[in-house]
Amino acid sequence: MANRRRGEVALQLGSERYTLCLTLGALAELEDAFGVQDLMALAERFGTGRLSSRDLLAILGVGLRGGGHAISDAEVAALPLHEGIEPVAAAIAELLTATFGAPAHSPNPPEPQGI
Repeated sequence: MANRRRGEVALQLGSERYTLCLTLGALAELEDAFGVQDLMALAERFGTGRLSSRDLLAILGVGLRGGGHAISDAEVAALPLHEGIEPVAAAIAELLTATFGAPAHSPNPPEPQGI
């Protein structure tokens, strides 16, 4: 079960339930994959809200490995999308928000927790 406080996000693909998480190692892998020098550049890259299918694939693979799944990029690419791309895109958006926070221009910023 995904633990939101740890930055984990659940994703159901077919009959399998996965946990996604961007650990420090996962973030370093993303910096390398996107050719950026630091976390700020990575956050800016994702903050545009425009992600290609290659971007989604890279983030999904890194997030799965960060969530404890021993899975290669080729295996990630072969995962079933019986419900289409929307559940994957939504889980990745949730994962990025859990890791980097909501963009400043977000029309629906997250509600404050525990006042």
